[in-house]
Amino acid sequence: MSDPLNERDQAAAALEMVAGAAGPYLESLGGRPVHDHGADDLLDLLDGPLPEDGEGTLDSVERLLHVGTEAATHSSGPRFFHFVVGGSTPAAQAGDWVTSLLDQAGGLWLTSPFATRAETVVLRWLKDLFGLPRSYGGVLTPSATFANLTGLACARQWWGERHGADVTADGLAGLPRMPVLAGGYIHPSSRKALLTLGCGRDGVRVFARDEAGRVDLEAMDRELGRIDGPAVIVGNAGEVNTGDFDPIDDLADLAGRHGAWLHVDGAFGLFAAASPRLSHLVRGVERAHSVAADGHKWLNVPYESGFAFVRDPELMGRTFGPWGAAYLPAEDDPHVNYNCLGPESSRRARALPIWATLRAYGRQGHREMVERHHDLALRLGATVEEAPDLELLAPVRLCVVCFRYRPPGVPEEELNALNAWIGRELLADGRVYAGTTTYRGMTALRPAILNWRTTEADIDLLASVVREIAARRP
Repeated sequence: MSDPLNERDQAAAALEMVAGAAGPYLESLGGRPVHDHGADDLLDLLDGPLPEDGEGTLDSVERLLHVGTEAATHSSGPRFFHFVVGGSTPAAQAGDWVTSLLDQAGGLWLTSPFATRAETVVLRWLKDLFGLPRSYGGVLTPSATFANLTGLACARQWWGERHGADVTADGLAGLPRMPVLAGGYIHPSSRKALLTLGCGRDGVRVFARDEAGRVDLEAMDRELGRIDGPAVIVGNAGEVNTGDFDPIDDLADLAGRHGAWLHVDGAFGLFAAASPRLSHLVRGVERAHSVAADGHKWLNVPYESGFAFVRDPELMGRTFGPWGAAYLPAEDDPHVNYNCLGPESSRRARALPIWATLRAYGRQGHREMVERHHDLALRLGATVEEAPDLELLAPVRLCVVCFRYRPPGVPEEELNALNAWIGRELLADGRVYAGTTTYRGMTALRPAILNWRTTEADIDLLASVVREIAARRP
């Protein structure tokens, strides 16, 4: 049993076992808790010493299914509002199974023309969906963090070239610190990308005109005027606490006036472009030098999925291009090789679930989903405003609702501890999942509505459970 070759006849049976469990599990998502803490003891079944001879294919898959379907956090369901997480549409989930089945090495044309062509097609489709020029280069990444890394790495190379240096080849030694400017909405993923690039996590100069973080354009304009040489501006399309947006069009004006690079982190907010009624929120994104977004958020494809777009496709090649290894394609290879356009070398064919969901539901289906989730966010916002013991802390802009429990008679200085307690109890309860944050010094709930399964009943349950838990406060 030890060598998998001895169980090659079990491959189809193992997949059939997973397929057999999939139907009941997916049908149960609408009614089961998001997390059943009573099932946590099953996690012990994953543990133990490494088996000497192996327990066999079917036994191992059966155990994984048993533990996973009970003890997993059911974030693919309609009531997971914690962080900013989507689900997996039927087409995307099946496309991801196809990805595992075919197991393509998706970085080079030579290893998989199929995966390469699929990636080329979905990048074009995504640019159409987001209103980005078709001339932009692009690459699929594991996440928006990697997409931010890709865009900002290109910005770093561009900045170095303007100092007469090839940063990709020679590094940053001898160069001044690359100026990076942003409003208060800058996300930790952009800072993580900058620290990875050697530019410093805390080197970002933040220009905010209020404690919410709204960008101070005039102060940024003055600072850009004082900088000797090129700079990089990071704009945010969709802030995680409230769903608010930097004025991308105004930032593009600043970048144009000062010869700066504009990078837009549109992890989930970029999807506003799919809706005519919401696209004004990302007006100007088509003028950015680089744009990042996630697929496993509002596109509702499985983890891990992100995409980066760069105005100058050749710059992507200069930043991540061929290493001169004899076994790899040469720089003049006529085929696109996505390994040379982003930070990864080993890449699964992550285009396949994206291709499946875009083809299955099209532009109209994704527009309808975005607008439905916006309507649900507005519904929750209205419920909060109508409730005497709830307080809406920021206008509902897109799909995030930032609010807190504020019953009459409770002093302001006690509200943060009370709302933190409600947040912990909400996660322990498990019927709905929504975490807390700190917004303008206040502890708040900030459910994000992006799952394709979510309906009005799920939104109403969220509000009901929050008030039910709050009513039993100590």
